[in-house]
Amino acid sequence: MDDNDIIDLFFARREDALLETRQKYGRRLLFTAMNILHNAEDAEECVSDTLWKTWETIPPTRPTMFGAFLSKITRNLSLNLWKAQHAIRRGGGEVELLLGELEDCIPAKEVDTPETAYESQVLTETINDCLRSMDQTARIAFVLRYFHGESIQSVCTQLNMSESKAKSLLFRTRNHLKAYLEKEGIVR
Repeated sequence: MDDNDIIDLFFARREDALLETRQKYGRRLLFTAMNILHNAEDAEECVSDTLWKTWETIPPTRPTMFGAFLSKITRNLSLNLWKAQHAIRRGGGEVELLLGELEDCIPAKEVDTPETAYESQVLTETINDCLRSMDQTARIAFVLRYFHGESIQSVCTQLNMSESKAKSLLFRTRNHLKAYLEKEGIVR
């Protein structure tokens, strides 16, 4: 089923919108959640929560890129759950590694206020602009690693490159992002 048809089902408040969404995007959303949580039950819970959040959001929102819209919800829910689970005990996991890699580039989010919500929106738009300025391979590697939470090995496989080349590419994209954010006045 076409994305616009699925979105129309949400606007019509038809429950089969959830079934169609799960059928079309369920595997990808589960994969994204698993890359962050490494637990099938928690990942499935995040996918279900994604569908519920989508049901609450559409209408009035009409996403232009439905798959990316769903992936972003799943990613955020997964990261929030991961942070809650690891608030007391800090381990050396993949998600902590991902967050550490981006720590120098992206400023930490403070308490939720209207100002920080606006700053977060500006940051998102600026990161998207930066990604558009990158070549396709760098952009794909960045999104796979830092949005979908995929391992370095998975990035290597999908982009058909060596591990050292992938690490080097990701290092350069992080530096490019940091420089871009500094140029835009987002970080110092």
